[in-house]
Amino acid sequence: MVQRPRPSLYISVDIEADGPIPGPYSMLSVGAAVAGRQGADGYAPADPEAATFYRELRPISDDFVPEALAVSGLDRERLRAEGAEPAVALREFTAWVREVGRGAQPVMCGYPASFDWTFLYWYLIRFTGESPFGHSGCLDMKTLYATKARIPLRAVAKRTMPRELLSTRRHTHHALDDAIEQAELFSNLMAWKGTPPG
Repeated sequence: MVQRPRPSLYISVDIEADGPIPGPYSMLSVGAAVAGRQGADGYAPADPEAATFYRELRPISDDFVPEALAVSGLDRERLRAEGAEPAVALREFTAWVREVGRGAQPVMCGYPASFDWTFLYWYLIRFTGESPFGHSGCLDMKTLYATKARIPLRAVAKRTMPRELLSTRRHTHHALDDAIEQAELFSNLMAWKGTPPG
């Protein structure tokens, strides 16, 4: 008898950082929102505001890129004093993922996932020694759209997408706001039939 796979629980994650790579630079905030669940019966979207996580973190180095820091508007000096210790914040994040993902396999999704996953996975391994997503539980929304739209990946931008796929929420560069916005985009993409061939 073939065993049915466990459902996937898609969690939209957005991070804000003060540079291009983790280690020399810091992840300053992480936001997450449950986007939906996919099982044998298909995909069921969730209310993206119903199950969320947000933390601001203490920087791990003195280095930063001013242009990168300006994107989020976060204050590094305030975070030095008030930000959560990365080990504490990442343990809390892992516990939250395991709680909301009970009975399913959690999958991180992002737009684009590559930047956010790089920081998130590095921080999880560095500060907790493990990832609740495993080493590959990551889905990139740009790739999902390119596949369904039948266009080259590098041609994808939100401005090229059909308006009905986009969230009506503003992209604020606040990690939780953007995770919620992206959760709506993800559910819209999962329901979208794509561009017909030809």
